[in-house]
Order: sequence, then C-alpha cells, then structure tokens
Amino acid sequence: MSGLIRSSIARKVAMALSGLFLVFFLLQHFTINLTSVFSKDVFNTASHFMGTNPLVQFALQPVLIFGVVFHFVMGFVLEIRNKGARSVKYANYNGAANASWMSRNMIYSGIAILAFLGLHFYDFWVPEIVYKYVETNPEVATRYYGELQHKFVSPVRTGLYCVAFVFLALHLLHGFASSFQSVGVNNKYSTGIQKFAKAFAIVIPVGFIFIALFHHLNH
Repeated sequence: MSGLIRSSIARKVAMALSGLFLVFFLLQHFTINLTSVFSKDVFNTASHFMGTNPLVQFALQPVLIFGVVFHFVMGFVLEIRNKGARSVKYANYNGAANASWMSRNMIYSGIAILAFLGLHFYDFWVPEIVYKYVETNPEVATRYYGELQHKFVSPVRTGLYCVAFVFLALHLLHGFASSFQSVGVNNKYSTGIQKFAKAFAIVIPVGFIFIALFHHLNH
C-alpha cells in the first residue's frame, strides 16, 4: 500500500511539474503573440528569432513537444486510475459537494485543449516545417505577421480558437493552482500564489481571445 501511495504521489508531482513547464511556455507564447497587436516589426523579429534559432528549434522545441505529450498522457493515466479507485460506490458520496466543476472535468477540458493543439499545429507548426524543410524556401524575416493574420480571416476558425481558450481558462483555473499544492508549496505565500494562479488562468486566455479577435477584425 505504501508503495502504491508513493507511486500515486509521484504521478501527481510529475503531472504538476509538466503543467508548470507548459504554463511557462504559454506565457512566453502569449507575450510574443501580444506584440503582434502593437507592432508588426517586433512580432516579425521575435518570430523570426524563435523560428531560426538552433537552440529553440532543435533543443527547446523537442522538449516542449515531449512536455505536451507527457502531460496529456499522464492526465489520462491519472483519470483512469481515479475512476478505478471510485469503482466502489459509497451511499452518501457526492462528488459535486467535494470538488469544483473544473476539478471534476479536467479530462474533458484537457481533451478540448488537445483537439485545439491539433488545429494549432495544423495551422502553424506543420506549414512552418513544410516551408523550411520540405520546400526549402529562403527565409523571409517579414512573413510571420501576414501568416498570422491570414489564419484569423475565417470567422469559423477564429471562433474555434476563442472557444478553445475558454476551455484553457477552465483547465487552468483548477490545474495551475493545484499544481503548487502537488509539489508541496504550503507556506505563508500560498494564498498569494493561489490568487495569482487564478488571475493568470483568466487573464492569459482572455488575452489570447483578444489577439484572435483583433486580427480577425483588422486583417
């Protein structure tokens, strides 16, 4: 039993650490995308650096992809094990009374985000790989802004992005805050950290929605 508990805790810690890593990337991704609202040149410069820097392309990018895959696989494993642990029904158990809607439906918001990542890869990562390594086109440092705006011409695609960011907010509202508890953060700063996590979970997805709508209305 003690071994099972330790392995369960280890899985939760691994899930939390991978989540925190992805949150850091999310902030970096948001910061670069936000520059597109204020300056086409700054966005092109930042995107060109990220798209051509060998460290980013051949070291950080594979780590990021692994982090995404690991986080979602671990999430599915935990969900399956949690369902197995709840297979014994208790007469007076009420899940809604013991956990928030977000915590009880993390798997569904996660699936929605995973579907969005598929669309996002199809829109940006795959064309980038084809452009650089399949068609071997010459690098044009000013192409990124136009490519970004082109993706948000369609109201359907823009709507899908906005809905996905709503699911991201729901996922982060529980996941980001709980990740600190999973790694053992429990001190006088815990309340402030929880408030910051909740604010982050709302501000960043709303910011992404703003960026998508901005380019849709101003393409």
